[in-house]
Amino acid sequence: MSIREKIMELMNSKDYKPMLKEELFIKFDIPIEFRKEFYKILNGLEKEGLIVKTTNDRYGPINTDYLVIGKLEGHERGFGFVIPDEPDRNDIFIPADSIAGAMNGDKVVVNILKRSQSNKKEEGEIIRILERANEFIVGTFEDNRNFGFLIPDDTKISHDVFIPKAFTAGAKDGQKVVVKITQWPEPRRNPEGKVVEILGYVGEKGTDILSVIRKFDLPEEFPERVQYYASSLGETISEDDMKERVDLRDLKTFTIDGADAKDLDDAISIEILENGNYSLGVHIADVSHYVRENSILDKEAYRRGNSVYLLDRVIPMLPKELSNGICSLNPYEDRLALSVIMEINKSGKVVSHKILESVIKSDARLVYDDVSDYIEKEDEIAKEKLKDVIIELEQMKDLATILYEQRQRRGSIDFNFPETVIILDEKTGDPVDIHKADRRVANRMIEEFMLVTNETISEEFFWAEIPFLYRIHEEPNEERIASFSKFIHNFGYNLKGKEIHPKELQLLTKEIEGKKEEIVISTLLLRSLKKARYSSENDIHFGLAAKYYSHFTAPIRRYPDLVIHRIIKDYLKGKLTLDKQNQLEEVLPDIAKHTSSTEKRAEEAEREVEDLKKTQYMSERIGQTYEGIVSSLTNFGMFVQLENTIEGLIHFNHMLDDYYHFDEENYYIIGEKSKKKYSLGDTVKVEVIGADVSRRAIDFQLVD
Repeated sequence: MSIREKIMELMNSKDYKPMLKEELFIKFDIPIEFRKEFYKILNGLEKEGLIVKTTNDRYGPINTDYLVIGKLEGHERGFGFVIPDEPDRNDIFIPADSIAGAMNGDKVVVNILKRSQSNKKEEGEIIRILERANEFIVGTFEDNRNFGFLIPDDTKISHDVFIPKAFTAGAKDGQKVVVKITQWPEPRRNPEGKVVEILGYVGEKGTDILSVIRKFDLPEEFPERVQYYASSLGETISEDDMKERVDLRDLKTFTIDGADAKDLDDAISIEILENGNYSLGVHIADVSHYVRENSILDKEAYRRGNSVYLLDRVIPMLPKELSNGICSLNPYEDRLALSVIMEINKSGKVVSHKILESVIKSDARLVYDDVSDYIEKEDEIAKEKLKDVIIELEQMKDLATILYEQRQRRGSIDFNFPETVIILDEKTGDPVDIHKADRRVANRMIEEFMLVTNETISEEFFWAEIPFLYRIHEEPNEERIASFSKFIHNFGYNLKGKEIHPKELQLLTKEIEGKKEEIVISTLLLRSLKKARYSSENDIHFGLAAKYYSHFTAPIRRYPDLVIHRIIKDYLKGKLTLDKQNQLEEVLPDIAKHTSSTEKRAEEAEREVEDLKKTQYMSERIGQTYEGIVSSLTNFGMFVQLENTIEGLIHFNHMLDDYYHFDEENYYIIGEKSKKKYSLGDTVKVEVIGADVSRRAIDFQLVD
């Protein structure tokens, strides 16, 4: 039994009374030279939320009846909510006077003061801060002669940061800066810090996105040693590289990607077998051949977790020598791949498959728009470009339809959310056009092929009982689904039964398709479901209605895929010894947790840049009118989404023809005198009256 386990066993025993760390040290009879290590273990257990240090410095177990571990989500008005680590526990409201110096993102211990009643949340006070999340803060510098202040970009941080004159580093009023916290906030006292980097003036090209990069601590440049290692890999594959691989260079393969894509990590081959079944080959770049486990390149890839896409730049997981070079499946070049060849019948069932370490040579680099133009419109120009693969594209279209229908039969949920395209001015970085992206047939075909490959791979390794990294999407919380069911009842929709199957939600998404309330209900449904994540333990993927799922198809830009490739290759070569499997069981939970975290960070950064550019765009269109739909209702106003996906708020203060309030039970906004109602999905005409770029907030008012 490890010392960690012994500590937990002692503290969970009936007779245990909280002890000082010195008392625990003596209790376990630890040799004096290991005292520091013992105290580190105690600190680690506290940070994990397994034990708690009381106000008199004694350690005891967490009593989950009244103590909760979680992450603070702050609010600009000073109060906050703690999101518990326990997945099915609801958020806890923390009043401003109970924050105890904690900041947005901090891991904290909450003492429950009030239990939840009817529709009111639990209320608590923060009694300990386990882990600080904001060592560096990005914001706008304000110069006050003898000192300075940082106004944080993150509106969830309610404190301004005081900066002594000696630590302003020459920052000028109105500049974006990065500040290192030197003293954490206390009740009635702001945090203190020092300027460590000046990013530039607000409005200068690139300063805004650079501020987001610093806010989320996204690593831009690769360390010199990593860059040197990547550069030494060369640009072509050798005969040695191809040894013991299946040579598929004579197989007709091709890639389909966006016109600007440079990291081509998947290629397709397809043919119809004599028995009428399809043979679908999905060939994925063999990144693991170059990114060896525990190499400096691997450690950097793990640290990053994934590539991040920020409109005017990509922050890649791997240096461009790999992502755009030796690992990219460029046409007419020999490339190493991990190939999955599947035989799929006309019902969409994979009847057999094989996984091969291969060498391929892509015959063509196709573009989504060309393929879609040909399939959707039989465009002659596109047809001429694609003349060498017309037969294969027709077969792909038919197979993708079969696979899609098979997914639909089992209950897979397809959300029809419009993606946003933001076009920036190359010189200034300002947004010049924003519109909805089309989800066209070519994109959907590739999506189907990647889905079936991911499922096939994970099912094999589940039944082989090999330690693996799964992509799971657990069943939704009953309480949230009940709340969602109550909400859609206002629109005349119903969910049947207490246990919700994906099929039930899929039928709902089909029922609302094309209706004015579609986006509203789909958005709320998505929020009612749990978030997909990586896990070393298999569970269902609820949204896909799949029993087995993983991410295998993008090792250039996702670390979990790279890990899976290594496991598969060791398995194929008979190298998965018992020791290796034990090692995997030990490290995979941490990899799953870390990569789920970096994925979340990337999503938040990408969303922030998108919101930033949308607000900038509308700030140049004050006074212009648009048509939109009511997308959300609150007790202070209603949000309206425009055709171009931009959303703004009509505050009750700007609805001057009456006194309006939100009827939560019937889910509409109603005027007190006129009885005029506004419901979700209503079409309204609005005028842009404000756009606050710092808060990412757009304000509308109704136009008669």
